[in-house]
Amino acid sequence: MKHLTVAGCRLEYRDFPATAANRPPLLLLHEGLGCVAMWRDFPQKLAAATGCRLVVWSRAGYGGSQPWPTPRQPDYMHREAEQALPELLAALDIERPVLIGHSDGGSIALIFAGAFPAAVRAVAVMAPHEFVEEAALAGIRATRAAWAAGGLEKKLARYHHARAGQVFREWSDTWLSPAFRDWNIEAYLPRIVCPILAIQGEDDEYGTMRQIEAIAEQAPGGAELLKLAACGHSPQRDQEAAVLAALSGFVAALPEKERG
Repeated sequence: MKHLTVAGCRLEYRDFPATAANRPPLLLLHEGLGCVAMWRDFPQKLAAATGCRLVVWSRAGYGGSQPWPTPRQPDYMHREAEQALPELLAALDIERPVLIGHSDGGSIALIFAGAFPAAVRAVAVMAPHEFVEEAALAGIRATRAAWAAGGLEKKLARYHHARAGQVFREWSDTWLSPAFRDWNIEAYLPRIVCPILAIQGEDDEYGTMRQIEAIAEQAPGGAELLKLAACGHSPQRDQEAAVLAALSGFVAALPEKERG
């Protein structure tokens, strides 16, 4: 595992080199409880399928990355997209990547693409959030109940070590707080001018199809939507083959000026 410092935090990351010419760099942005290790071998498979350079990292406070020095606020995804991500790209010498985000990572990718439309080639999101749905809150309440019953902390500790409890509390407490109820990033969608692929599972326990449909309705160029049966909140695990095929096809279909 490699490390670099972004916004004053030491972050862990992995960097898979390109194996083909004229391919855009890919960045994987993890979910609200995720990190590098929780992607398992998906990054390797995606890098091999696309031939692209691929970078995956743990955001501040996740996995082996140093936490932010200040408490989490309801705008934490905006902070990641508008402050930390530009610094990460500069530190890695990456220009105009394809952002591939899961859940919170998808939301961060959309914010970045709307805030800096000239800085991104394309965006692919899996189970993203643009607004707070009751389905998401119900899913988080159920996960919190499962946490209280025991077992989840040990599982998360494999990835977040001694900070597993903090990672879980920050995620669940933020989403279930009254201050977060009106969180909404739809204002960024009309500013996204790059190609978009949006993937959602029909059995997603944290959101409905309205999340990806809103992207297609509000982004100027629309979006390619992939709705997957027998799939929950983690399409890259539940329907790995379909997701790898969709992502590699999406990258390959980018106009030549967008690919290299």
